[in-house]
Amino acid sequence: MPPAGATTADDVLAGLDPEQREVASNPLGPMCVLAGAGTGKTRAITHRIAYGVHSGAYRADRVLAVTFTARAAGEMRTRLRGLGLPTVQARTFHSAALRQLQYFWPQAIGGPTPTVLKQKAPAVGEAGARLRLELDRVVIRDLAAEIEWAKVSMLTPETYRDAAARAGRSPADLDLTAMARLWETYEEVKSARGVIDFEDVLLLMAGVLADREDIAATVRGQYRHFVVDEYQDVNAVQQALLDQWVGQRPDLCVVGDPAQTIYSFTGATPRHLLDFARRRPDTRTVRLVRNYRSTPQVVGLANLVLDAGPRRADSVQLQAQRDGGPVPTLSAQPDDDAEASYVAAEVKKLLAQGVPASEIAVLYRVNAQSEAIEQALSAADVPYLVRGGERFFQRKEVQQAIVLLRGAVRGDDGSEPLGRLVRDILTGAGWSPQRPAGGAVLERWQSLNALAELADDLAAAGEGVRIRELVAELDRRAGEQHAPTVEGVTLASLHAAKGLEWDAVFLIGCSDGLIPISLAEGQQAIEEERRLLYVGLTRARTHLALSWAARNPGGRATRRPSRFLDAAAPVLGEGARSTPKSAKSAARAGGRGTKSVKPRTCRTCGATLESAAERKIGRCNDCPATYDEAQFEALRTWRLEVATQSKVPAFVVFTDATLVAIAERQPAGAADLARISGVGKHKLDTYGDYVLAVLAGDDPTEVATRCVTDRAASA
Repeated sequence: MPPAGATTADDVLAGLDPEQREVASNPLGPMCVLAGAGTGKTRAITHRIAYGVHSGAYRADRVLAVTFTARAAGEMRTRLRGLGLPTVQARTFHSAALRQLQYFWPQAIGGPTPTVLKQKAPAVGEAGARLRLELDRVVIRDLAAEIEWAKVSMLTPETYRDAAARAGRSPADLDLTAMARLWETYEEVKSARGVIDFEDVLLLMAGVLADREDIAATVRGQYRHFVVDEYQDVNAVQQALLDQWVGQRPDLCVVGDPAQTIYSFTGATPRHLLDFARRRPDTRTVRLVRNYRSTPQVVGLANLVLDAGPRRADSVQLQAQRDGGPVPTLSAQPDDDAEASYVAAEVKKLLAQGVPASEIAVLYRVNAQSEAIEQALSAADVPYLVRGGERFFQRKEVQQAIVLLRGAVRGDDGSEPLGRLVRDILTGAGWSPQRPAGGAVLERWQSLNALAELADDLAAAGEGVRIRELVAELDRRAGEQHAPTVEGVTLASLHAAKGLEWDAVFLIGCSDGLIPISLAEGQQAIEEERRLLYVGLTRARTHLALSWAARNPGGRATRRPSRFLDAAAPVLGEGARSTPKSAKSAARAGGRGTKSVKPRTCRTCGATLESAAERKIGRCNDCPATYDEAQFEALRTWRLEVATQSKVPAFVVFTDATLVAIAERQPAGAADLARISGVGKHKLDTYGDYVLAVLAGDDPTEVATRCVTDRAASA
């Protein structure tokens, strides 16, 4: 029974649409919620938990709600508190696992719980140094990401190479064997330091629960009802941990959207969501299709882009519920700088119309695109903040301000309005009534001003709110990473924008090569890029402006609109087409000016080769290798020895794909070797004779030493 004065079960269901009500009113048993963008999924699942508790179906302290970001978990906790459920646990996978691991570590393993690495980069860099690899900061970041992918995929250094080859992985073009050795050395570095990383937290906890039935029984006794948000983003180790948490019980509700699957590069897969009902035959499946976020114009454009790709039976077709708004636009600009200036000018127009800066976002595919936008906004005197930078509560000025506020708690006798008192205190941290012009000073001022405005909001929400309550609110928000609103235009990558929304969205760089990114190879990768664009489009509530630039500043105008916008031409105009209609008609007719390109096929099975690596070796990844294993290993040994003695990564000598191609083609001489993709004139002159010597059966280590010695003598 709910406590006196609490929300009742009937109250919980009031105001929900039919689909949301179906989710909320069935709190027991397996449920799969396919929730489109902006359809109120958080509302539905928090009301499901609330209905379950207030109807007596289960206890609040027996529920565990899991999501993927601290911000999303904080939002869920805030909503649950508003529904009278302050004790429901809403956490990220890592937070929940770490809490359990710290509690059970003495019992399961013994000794103090190891410290969790905040960043992998230093340990990866040390591992590279031990292997005499010269790695720069960017490469180290990419290699750290590869280690994360391998660990969440539940691989080991021993199983990594084959799995990575099947997945077409190319970690900073590092040889897969060298990558496995780097990962192994990284684990040695961690062990020497007595630390673990975030992936270890999940792996260790899943392992403890699998090995210790007594601990698993304790956890399952504590949590009996589970909700998992953004289930399309679950990876293998998270699913393994979830399986251990749930056991054989039926009360699991998962929520996700296959159309928003954009993190496969991290190991996430929508298969867990798509196969959920098959794995649990009694599953009730509910589709949330009513979009309350965006205007019909925005929803219509997003549907056009998504529908142009392969449509699945489990996909969700959004239905707009809001009144109409402005039609989305597409602008073509001569170069990137002109595009940035255009966006800055349009932002200023919206600000003049009364749209708050915090309700405007500029989204892009890669972070490097933000530089031109930052310069243009600064020149236009428009405040902005870059999402994905330093977290709000980790900023030095914010920490200093909280210390000052905490010290003022005892002296607050209520004689002065909270907002004015807080601003007086924040003056000591650098706040002033006048907003600075720009730069780092403006960024600090914006952070402090956000604290002042939060004080205003708290004072307006209730009588007698003082600094003590403000400090408590800040402590709560810091724990949940629920930052107050900072006034400024948001700059964010499309990946970082997931889960967020704004009144106005500018989506820049809508050209082939950026959307889809040129690195995307194969149909699956291309379709994930389409979904990424779809996510960006559905972030906008009212205003949506797309743009693209014909070239880099000073370069040739070789770009064209994104192929994903072809289907949107009825809304955005004929300028949205990546290829004009006349050219498409000529291509279909086989007319003059068109070039027929015959797709390359696997020489073993005849399948079309999709990736550049497959085309290079002439064989798809699914077919068995056709080279002599011993000879290939000799080539790898030679390459690694050359790379080690030269103090360069192995891929600088030859990439994996090129080495496989050499082993499979068996070149008889320099002319044959030169015909292999990846062996240009420079590499032929530098390494050709030595590769042929290894193929002829010479000792690879001796050949490598001779190669390095000869190169040094001729330098």
